Amino acid sequence: MNDVDEKTTDSYRSFLLLNEIDTDQPLSQRELARRLGIALGLVNSYLKHLVAKGYVRIAAFPRNRYAYLLTPRGIAEKSRLAYRHLGYLTNLYRVARRDYLSLFRRLQACGISRVAFCGVDETAEIAFLSLRETGMGLSLVMDDDHAGEDFFGNAVVPLAEGVSAMNGCVVVTSLKKGERLAGDLVWLGIARESIFRVEDLSAAEEGRSEEP
Repeated sequence: MNDVDEKTTDSYRSFLLLNEIDTDQPLSQRELARRLGIALGLVNSYLKHLVAKGYVRIAAFPRNRYAYLLTPRGIAEKSRLAYRHLGYLTNLYRVARRDYLSLFRRLQACGISRVAFCGVDETAEIAFLSLRETGMGLSLVMDDDHAGEDFFGNAVVPLAEGVSAMNGCVVVTSLKKGERLAGDLVWLGIARESIFRVEDLSAAEEGRSEEP
């Protein structure tokens, strides 16, 4: 990765962190790492930088807990980064919409008519739009972090509950924490061949394109 790519990645991760922190709920480093699907040590490094810049302040809560809150400067920085990455996010939408549509059509060609979703975020919403385009059904939606919420008329359930109820294949619908969710599904007893990710599809297509 060159210097420009590294700076873009750092800037985008900073934006994601600021966006997660800008909620009514105080979040710890561990909670932020889980939501973003990145290492705890990496979250710690980014937060130190954001605190030093004056974008984030540390707040103490009962029982020796600490959380992170945006400062007025942090709110302004989040808005600035959002506009800076608008083109990237627009391109991400197009790519994710295309890749999920391709994945669902492949599953449909194999005789699969319904799938389960694992992971609820902006990417999952894109995946749902692609699923509707194929006419396939959504059997259930699972995500420990969003259990109890509504996802397009489907109640989000914890992973353990979803795994016990599902019958068929599951599509990981979060790019931010996809690798962790796939690992959790395997740990809960789902066979790897029943777990599908668009990243794996893209890698397979890239490998075929490089064959002589």
